[in-house]
Amino acid sequence: MSDVVEKAAEILAGHRNSIDRLDAILVFTLAERFKHTQAVGVLKAEHELPPSDPSREARQIERLERLAAEADLDPDFAKKFLNFIISEVIRHHEHISENGHTPKNRT
Repeated sequence: MSDVVEKAAEILAGHRNSIDRLDAILVFTLAERFKHTQAVGVLKAEHELPPSDPSREARQIERLERLAAEADLDPDFAKKFLNFIISEVIRHHEHISENGHTPKNRT
């Protein structure tokens, strides 16, 4: 293997190690986020509040789009990602409201 290819392989390995660490951060961050949204779902169910809050969701999407632009991340991707998370949270809140407990597969 030439020195150039070896150096490229080292650089690639470094990027992949960083990506793996960032993936772990994402997973643990999402887990923490969902712990809090589950608690919100229980609170909403206890007080007979609706599982969805469209005005908050809209504010969150606007906020995330601004953050994405600041971070040089495609705002459309960020919006799709947050919409997916919001739909999961609403699904959990509906489950809690209907069944009195969090779903077994807590996302």
